[in-house]
Amino acid sequence: MSPASTGASTRVDAASSLPVSDSDSRLTPGGPGYRRMSLALFLAGVATFALLYSTQALLPLISGEFGVAAGEASWTVAAATGGLALFVLPMSALSERYGRRTVMTASLAVAVTVGMLVPFAPSIGALVVLRGVQGAALAGLPASATAYLAEEVRPKALVTAIGLFVAGNSVGGMSGRVITGWVAQEWGWRVSVGVIGAVAVACAVAFRLLLPAPQHFTAGSLRPHVLLGTVRDHLADPLLRRLYAIGALFMTVFGGVYTVIGYRLTAQPFGLPQGIVGSIFLVYLVGTVSASTAGRLVGRLGRRGALYLAGGTTAAGLLLSLTASLPLVLLGLVLITAGFFAGHAVASSAVSKTAVHGRAQASALYQSAYYIGSSVGSTVGAMAFHADGWTGTVAVGLLAVLGVVTITVLGSRAARVAARRGPVGAH
Repeated sequence: MSPASTGASTRVDAASSLPVSDSDSRLTPGGPGYRRMSLALFLAGVATFALLYSTQALLPLISGEFGVAAGEASWTVAAATGGLALFVLPMSALSERYGRRTVMTASLAVAVTVGMLVPFAPSIGALVVLRGVQGAALAGLPASATAYLAEEVRPKALVTAIGLFVAGNSVGGMSGRVITGWVAQEWGWRVSVGVIGAVAVACAVAFRLLLPAPQHFTAGSLRPHVLLGTVRDHLADPLLRRLYAIGALFMTVFGGVYTVIGYRLTAQPFGLPQGIVGSIFLVYLVGTVSASTAGRLVGRLGRRGALYLAGGTTAAGLLLSLTASLPLVLLGLVLITAGFFAGHAVASSAVSKTAVHGRAQASALYQSAYYIGSSVGSTVGAMAFHADGWTGTVAVGLLAVLGVVTITVLGSRAARVAARRGPVGAH
């Protein structure tokens, strides 16, 4: 039906190049419901990352209590991220059928319940199992959140909205590690993860009360062949494949660095106490800023330019962290964190824009790749640290950044070829 026949005017949205009605009821900055939505998903991001990485800053203490090496203790992180990676696609399918808000609420409820059991784990094996279950429960959050935003927020505001959700991730990751560091220094790691569980309960309750009911959700099918067909379509898209790989590689760097950094800073020549090591994670505030400004970065440099900048910033931080100077190591962590969160926000928002159907599955595949990268980074980074110290961990990170740059270069070349062929095949 034409605009004239409906009485509604149309315009072309700069971000999506698609006609958008002036009567579009989707959320937009300054409009009703946008602030509630932003705060709700911000708190969901806080709870997700605080729970997901609640043991990361405590690995030296966990190693000491259970008498295990860094590689074994790192499984308390890898099991959580691995569980999330394995279950994010099935959970996204449930969100297509039962709704984004319903699945996110149920996921948080299960995750915080398990979180209250984690402090009572009697062995390293039991702790790893509980963390795996917790990660699987949290799988309902990331893909459902980005799909919710893609459906409920106007395209021009999507990068900013997803950036705010990612910013919540950074705040959760930071606060969880800082709180656990100081609490553990006084009362041990078990009390500290219990405190994080209580914080996550409060975030979960506020999230459910604040998040507006979806207005643009259409229930999909749970039939396996429909799901598999959607997944095949996404994996057949070369741009989506590149974005998935970029997310995984960025997270490989981040997972490796922050899993091992506690071991490095508690050892000589630094010898920092557990509370101070936990406070190192305050650099996550830099990630909050870089993620929330990703939309402006893409506006100035384009998606590929933003990814080059994010990769270069991350690599510079890795190289700086090799020094024996604590201020330079901290500066290196700042650059690594800024580069990672900017790259993640750019790549994840590009996935939501690229997928024309099955957005939850498209986001789920990205999240699966992303958290596989986290599991690989935490495990391989710890193994490299055991074999060759911090230099080994940095080498793993630099290889991952090289992968990001290589994939982005190949993407630029593919875009030029597609442009010469005409708009039909272009991304």
